[in-house]
Amino acid sequence: MIPAAGRLLGVDYGTVRVGLAVCDIDRRIASPLCVYRRRSIEHDAAYFRDLVKEERAVGFIVGLAISLNSTEGPKAKECRDYATWLTATTGLPCDFQDERFTTHYADDVMENAGVKPWDRKEHRDAIAAQAILHVWLEAAALDRPAANG
Repeated sequence: MIPAAGRLLGVDYGTVRVGLAVCDIDRRIASPLCVYRRRSIEHDAAYFRDLVKEERAVGFIVGLAISLNSTEGPKAKECRDYATWLTATTGLPCDFQDERFTTHYADDVMENAGVKPWDRKEHRDAIAAQAILHVWLEAAALDRPAANG
């Protein structure tokens, strides 16, 4: 279960690259962080343990690859397995967010910002992770009681 407070890391899982995003401590803004190129289990584990400490993260929101017909296929299983690995490696909980259309969203954002097509690949996954985290944060905000004031 994701703690009620603290910074979260958004994860756009890939077999070669993992896009990462982070939110502020108040969970209002999600920002792209980086794209991590996977190396080996040992390197990846060390990277994520260091990242969690550096960002003072309390949990992960992992994009779940759901098919257009709303079913979970082999890619969704990979995402779930990766989340299990993240939890075992870092000790932090994971939750999931539907990641459909996040790559298209990232491409649209970069196109509108004037990023050349050949420069998009290095940023695409981090922006997709930002979208995953942003949608999760928005849904979580709807579930919170309104502040008195």
